[in-house]
Amino acid sequence: TCSKSDIEIENGFISESSSIYILNKEMQYKCKPGYATADGNSSGSITCLQNGWSAQPICINSSEKCGPPPPISNGDTKPFPQKVYLPQSTVEYQCQSYYELQGSQYVTCSNGEWSEPPRCINPCIINEENMNKNNIQLKGKSDRNYYAKTGDIIEFMCKLGYNANTSILSFQAVCREGILEYPRCK
Repeated sequence: TCSKSDIEIENGFISESSSIYILNKEMQYKCKPGYATADGNSSGSITCLQNGWSAQPICINSSEKCGPPPPISNGDTKPFPQKVYLPQSTVEYQCQSYYELQGSQYVTCSNGEWSEPPRCINPCIINEENMNKNNIQLKGKSDRNYYAKTGDIIEFMCKLGYNANTSILSFQAVCREGILEYPRCK
C-alpha cells in the first residue's frame, strides 16, 4: 500500500480524499494556476507500486518551461526533441557529416528560453570538376572528391605540363566556412 502522507507537492494539491492506496491504484493531483506538470498539463497522476509511489508529483511555473530547442541548419538534437522541457534541462546538438560545430554543443532551458544554439559550419568540397577547370590536383592525394573543414589547409599542385598562374601561396588554400579559393595553372 501507499500513503498520501508520503507525497509532498509544491505548487499543487492532491484532488482525492483517500489517504491509503492499494497496489496499482492511481492517485490524481492538480497544479495551482500558473503551474503545470512536467508534460505541460494542469493535472497528472502517479501510481502505487510495490516499493512506493511511481514518482513524486511535480508542478512547475509554466513560464519557466521551454518548448522544443531551436533547429539549426545541417544539425540535429540528440535525442529527438520533446514538446516541453523543465527549467535547467539541457539538449545536445550534433552536426551532419563533414560539418563542424561552432559554439557550445549544449543548450540549456532557463526562464522559458533556450541558451544560444551552435552553428554547423559548411565544409569545403574539393571536386574533380573545379580542379580540372584550374589545371590542378591535390598534392599527395589521388582523391577525386575531398571534404575539408573550416581552417583546414588544402595543398594543390599544377597538373603535369602546366605552370602556376596564381601566387605560390595560393597553392596552400584555406577552407573558410565552405569557401575555397582555388589556385590556377596554365
